[in-house]
Amino acid sequence: MNYQSEIIQRDLELIVQQSVDWEKLRGSTVLISGVTGMLATYMAFTLRYLNHKYDLNIKAILTYRNKKKLENKFAGMLDYDKFQFVQNDVVDYMNVDGPVDWIIHAASNASPKYILSDPVGIIEANTVGTKQLLKLALEKHSKGFHFLSTREVYGQSFPGVNTIAENQYGALNTLEARSCYPESKRLAETLIESFSNQYGMPFTISRIAHSYGPGMAINSDGRIMSDLIYDAVNARDIVLKSKGDAERAFCYVADAVAAIFMVMLNGDNKNVYNVANEDNPISIAKLAQEFVDIFPERNLKVVFDIPASKSEAYAKFKRTPLDTTKLENIGWKKMVNLQNGIRNTVLSFEDND
Repeated sequence: MNYQSEIIQRDLELIVQQSVDWEKLRGSTVLISGVTGMLATYMAFTLRYLNHKYDLNIKAILTYRNKKKLENKFAGMLDYDKFQFVQNDVVDYMNVDGPVDWIIHAASNASPKYILSDPVGIIEANTVGTKQLLKLALEKHSKGFHFLSTREVYGQSFPGVNTIAENQYGALNTLEARSCYPESKRLAETLIESFSNQYGMPFTISRIAHSYGPGMAINSDGRIMSDLIYDAVNARDIVLKSKGDAERAFCYVADAVAAIFMVMLNGDNKNVYNVANEDNPISIAKLAQEFVDIFPERNLKVVFDIPASKSEAYAKFKRTPLDTTKLENIGWKKMVNLQNGIRNTVLSFEDND
């Protein structure tokens, strides 16, 4: 990735223009786990942008596992004096010198590929990893602990539920392969609440829905937006493995990251907030056609290749829209629509300036 690219710089300006209480970060040290993930990378980029624009003197401790991914995401930034990169598996104890004012736990994996190949690793990152970082937060008397959760914790909505607010829950089948992800996120949320009740740990949680943007994993990830971006970047036929009837609503990375910081810095303690953009719900088939329409010069076409059976790595129930009123009430505003987000994302993978 290129931090200096026009697309990323424009996104970062959109993020810092939101009415987030950025002053709370002045002179602070922020730890972000799993920094090679799309959202975490953008959060780290935002901290650097804030230092440049507002001279906030924010230091960051950024943890990662895969050095090659780190070098790809942070090319030209590895020697930035405000960033300390630490190779660490989130399930392991991490010894940190000095203060840690804020902790953002972003180390997790929702890729269908890993849900099938490493479900135990997904569970451990969301549970054991959360516990390790909560213990560090207590040790450092951190001002806040923020957890990146998922819309999937709501499970399958009960009949009559048309939108999901933060206090509404449905059902999950614990014995489905996909459940390793939402069930471990659920347990992590309960663990955070328990640490808060027992030790007084302040926290906030973002429940994030279908985010996408520059820096996302697109090669063999298995999620629909990733696969479509990969096809568009490589100007090849868009192959759908279903009829495309399922509906999704996608939130561009700049909107999602602005929301995460909004929740962490403006949100109420011990509260959870939905993070989603429900303005453009769209079926998978229509989403594929959007790529054809946005990039006519690439001569893309949609091809259906439907297998006999559906992979166990995907949720089996119909999507219910998230209610983002609570998030909007603390100041968040959506900035990037679906068409512009798709265009930005595809072009970002071709921007090597």
